[in-house]
Amino acid sequence: MLSLPPQLGVFLCTRPTDMRKSFDGLLALAQEHLARDVLEGGLFVFVNRRRDRVKLLWWDGDGLAIFYKRLEAGTFQMPAADAEGGGVELDAAELSMLLSGVDFASVRRRKRYRRPAPRDVVPASA
Repeated sequence: MLSLPPQLGVFLCTRPTDMRKSFDGLLALAQEHLARDVLEGGLFVFVNRRRDRVKLLWWDGDGLAIFYKRLEAGTFQMPAADAEGGGVELDAAELSMLLSGVDFASVRRRKRYRRPAPRDVVPASA
């Protein structure tokens, strides 16, 4: 069981990934397909073509860490992605559902408060 803070950005690469890739290969995929810099933070999720293996790449502030899971039976259910994009942003709860085998199509979210994004503050001219 992973315990993730709710504000952690989780970025899922929807393109199949060669699970032989390690730190540098996954870092390059995150930059190429997800257009993200791993060193800025977040958790990066990669799934193989058969969807029975997943790797998570995480920068913990002074080094990279990899979490790897192989299913003995079944597959990971991938969320819907746009046609041209190579990735989807998830939250910690959605990652937990993906790793637990929950089908995203069958999940209904209840209405919750979300704090509005901060507006750009324009300094008053003196």
